[in-house]
Amino acid sequence: MDSLSGFVVFNRVAETRSFVAAGQSLGISASAVGKRVARLESRLGVRLFHRSTRSITLTAEGMLFLERSRRILAEIEATEQELSQASETPSGRLRISLPQVTGLVMPALADFMALYPQIELDLEFTDRMVDIVGEGFDVVMRGGQPQDSRLKAKFLGHFQHCLVASPAYLEERGTPLHPRDLAGHTCLHYRFPSNGKLETWPLRQDHPEQAYDIPISMVCNHVETRICFAINNRGITCLPNFAVRRELTAGTLVSVLDEFIERRGSFYLLWPSGRQVPPKLRVFIDFMLERVFADRPVSHTGS
Repeated sequence: MDSLSGFVVFNRVAETRSFVAAGQSLGISASAVGKRVARLESRLGVRLFHRSTRSITLTAEGMLFLERSRRILAEIEATEQELSQASETPSGRLRISLPQVTGLVMPALADFMALYPQIELDLEFTDRMVDIVGEGFDVVMRGGQPQDSRLKAKFLGHFQHCLVASPAYLEERGTPLHPRDLAGHTCLHYRFPSNGKLETWPLRQDHPEQAYDIPISMVCNHVETRICFAINNRGITCLPNFAVRRELTAGTLVSVLDEFIERRGSFYLLWPSGRQVPPKLRVFIDFMLERVFADRPVSHTGS
């Protein structure tokens, strides 16, 4: 603690270039300032200041020590702020961008709201690529491996794609036994809002150079729309398994071609890089890591 006090006194003298001014700002006498600087120089074995009756200037060693001590004091101050925030009740507005996967996140978000009533959730569900910093989001949830080095990321978990249709549709049109059988079916597709491209169905190919003929019978950018169409016997669609877990359990939809599905997706939480994470964001990240994809593989290290 005496060393830390010496750092503080030394920094104040370096800033004011005066023992008197430094003492006044610290609430101690000029002589006490001089004694602490002298003890610090004695302990370090170097002179930190050139002293004259008119001025005080830093030596070369003093300039080096000032740079290092400022860094040390800044880290101590940041740590104090983090510990202080940790004791605060999380509160305030939390702006979040989420993909249109409400079935995955809504139960967790509802429970989070009940647990932290002083946090105001501002939710935007969209599949477009948002500018986290420019648009003022605190955190976003997105699929795929993060690429932006300006952002911090936490891995949430993996999910599997599946092809689904209603039992009535399959009874009428027949159950496809191989991806090439899809050529004779009504297929419901997803278009990415960010680039306008259709999502490729993740089907293993017998010959990579030969793509399957998958008819484009309907296109939209909404999960619930495709689920509704599929339940109402309008065709086969490709969806993440968590989006149709309830329908698969109830039997209103059934999966097909499971053995040919070869790709799985992943979700991450992303937020702007920075030294401090406010309590409202910290508790949200921890809560979502615990609740979403609770059965994710424990061996995955994430980011």
